[in-house]
Amino acid sequence: MHTRRLNEQGVSESIGFLLIFTIMIAGIGLVTLYGYPMLLQQQVGADEKIMEKNMIVLQNDIKSLAYKTVPYKETSLKIGGGSLTVYNSGDNPTTSNITIYNQSGILYVNRFAPGELLYASASAQADISLQNGAVVLRRHADPGSVMLAQPRWFYDTKTNTTVINLINITSSSVLSKEGIGTVQMKLGETNYTYINIPANDAVSLVYGYSRSEDYSVAWDNYIMKTLNNPGYISVLRTGTPGTGTLLNYTLTHPAPMTLVIKKYEVQIINI
Repeated sequence: MHTRRLNEQGVSESIGFLLIFTIMIAGIGLVTLYGYPMLLQQQVGADEKIMEKNMIVLQNDIKSLAYKTVPYKETSLKIGGGSLTVYNSGDNPTTSNITIYNQSGILYVNRFAPGELLYASASAQADISLQNGAVVLRRHADPGSVMLAQPRWFYDTKTNTTVINLINITSSSVLSKEGIGTVQMKLGETNYTYINIPANDAVSLVYGYSRSEDYSVAWDNYIMKTLNNPGYISVLRTGTPGTGTLLNYTLTHPAPMTLVIKKYEVQIINI
């Protein structure tokens, strides 16, 4: 005679299967609901960080072309989570422009509008722009911007010389790329202007921009930090960054100053 043990009473294989199946479904649901969006967000952040590094690499290529007179450079890179587009200054009228003149109204630079290499992220709603020798970042939901890599402007206190480098990015047409691309660029025309400015003859630098592509906060921080040298040269700004208005910087200097304006053209052949 077979006697069932008491601890086996009420055991059902169907109930056990349903419990295990329910636990599995709940686990998959939790991963889908919470884990997958986190993975996507991490991927978006990784794509943005990679493109920040890629744009700094391209900036170094442009520096080699402009300052070391290397005739040609090319760099292969991965463009993830968005697209990389080349704009001539005439193709993208919303880009910034720079005007420089003296107290007498003599123009040194008339609305210099550099082109740009623009990475537009589809998921992060952020733009990374390589413009006028600088790498700048802005987010669509934030009125501010930040400069990731600075251009090469400087003031030399020993010779009382201010050097402003203006770099224009050009191409034969609007170029755009997603995925894997190779940015090919070469050096175009260059132009150097040396201006001897008498003492106390103020120089004005006007930075104009558009609300649709506003990197004014980043450029304002850079200009105010780079060109201000107590005892040698001081900068006074009118206008408020991030409001869509012109920013006018007045450079005053107690001693005679040499202003050096260097213009470089970098031609993007292909991406």
